[in-house]
Amino acid sequence: MLKLFSEETSTIYSIGAINHNDDFTTIDLIQDDLMVITVESGNFAITKTLVDQESSVDNIYWKTLKNIRIPETEIQLYDNQIVGFLRERVDTLSYIDLYTTFDEYLCRTMKIRYLIVDANTSCNILLEWLSINHLREIVSTLHLAMKFPSASGNIVTVHVDEKVAEECCVVSLKVEPTN
Repeated sequence: MLKLFSEETSTIYSIGAINHNDDFTTIDLIQDDLMVITVESGNFAITKTLVDQESSVDNIYWKTLKNIRIPETEIQLYDNQIVGFLRERVDTLSYIDLYTTFDEYLCRTMKIRYLIVDANTSCNILLEWLSINHLREIVSTLHLAMKFPSASGNIVTVHVDEKVAEECCVVSLKVEPTN
């Protein structure tokens, strides 16, 4: 049993460990999928959200942002480069603060500042480790699941959509880098 303390609410949450019997729902026992989930932001369900425990910045990709029709007045200019997966320099266009909801039933919503990147990618959003920690999330890539306390104190389990995760992997191998 893991105990987490929330400074915001002075609450201690007990989270049962992700275990083999309850949480191992994978279709393929020998899988190597990404942690890809669906979140809600801007009143849209956004599939292909990559949970990346090694990334240091939250990204939303320009093609995704155009599809969810966020008013341009909410976009703030930001002109810096970030380092990509292959250690290449990637230009950012701007940033936007969006309320992002995890799990449609036992909601947990938090404000995330996303850098807007115009890049060819197979995912729509990339969530970085600091946002994952702020959510007080425990991620198990073996079980393709994550657990976190909801706003009401219940423990929420979110499982990866394996078909979407596999699709992201296949597409990412075919995507041409942005020049």
